[in-house]
Amino acid sequence: PKLMPPLPAIFGLDPAGVITKVGDQVRSVRPGDRVYVNPARSCGSCRMCRSGQPLDCAVFSFQGYFGRSQEIMRAYPYGGLCQYITAPQDALVKLPPKVSFETAARFGYFGTAYSAMKKLGVGPGRSILINGISGTLGLNAAMLALAMGATTILGTGRNKSLLERVKALSPGRIEVFASDESKVSSSGADPLVAWAKSMTDGYGVDSMLDCLPPGAPASAMIRAMHALRRGGLAINVGAVMENLTINAFWLMTNRVGLQGSVWFTTGEGEEMAAMAAAGTLDVSALQHRIYPLSQVNEALATMESRDGGFTNFVIDPSRVS
Repeated sequence: PKLMPPLPAIFGLDPAGVITKVGDQVRSVRPGDRVYVNPARSCGSCRMCRSGQPLDCAVFSFQGYFGRSQEIMRAYPYGGLCQYITAPQDALVKLPPKVSFETAARFGYFGTAYSAMKKLGVGPGRSILINGISGTLGLNAAMLALAMGATTILGTGRNKSLLERVKALSPGRIEVFASDESKVSSSGADPLVAWAKSMTDGYGVDSMLDCLPPGAPASAMIRAMHALRRGGLAINVGAVMENLTINAFWLMTNRVGLQGSVWFTTGEGEEMAAMAAAGTLDVSALQHRIYPLSQVNEALATMESRDGGFTNFVIDPSRVS
């Protein structure tokens, strides 16, 4: 069950800042280091944790958000919307000088997409369809697909102007499709599937990453799944809440896989920081909108006016209003 932190609570995901103090058992980080704090918390002692799979811990929880263990959330009660927080040393991603705190504050979305895309085998010679490419998760996935060397990056969305801005990130490798303008015909033919196959020599895409938000219809996710080639794999990170209606016979006979993926490990955070430092992960398209802590409610209220996934909302406790 999903539990909320015991009150009073301080919320806030994806904090980044400077270490001011460390415990006497801390070895590899020190005061003055710039870090991103991965808010993923696990018990550290169950079979999955001991096997190096903390994201599969039965009491996995998010510091400053919600989780499956109030004990863990009581141990780490401070989310990112405050001046100081505590965190375990294995949650800290060291930030290279080239990676700003504002960029690091987006690592939750980047990491969610990155961990899933590693499972999908995204890389050279491979194709991927990002369902909802102009949203926050989808845009970050597109940036990562470029960094990971994907040859063919396809994306769907509803806003044509935002889709064109995503394509402009790499016009030779990204192709976009306005999904709301083309519905499945009465004969069952789907223009989205036909388009995806036309972009992949008739096969269909190797993988599909579904980044649609919770309120999106299940049919929009199913449409994208049918763009997969035989043996393709789909991963859901967007949390469509409506129940899916899947033809199990089609799934079986076409050897199609469907998997869920949540969050990312600190090691994967280190990999993203390294890519950003090297310039292979280009985050320059992000538009940071920064607010002081005293204006957090105003920031939340204006999020509906964001420019698709391009707007990055950041709370800076050091900034005065």
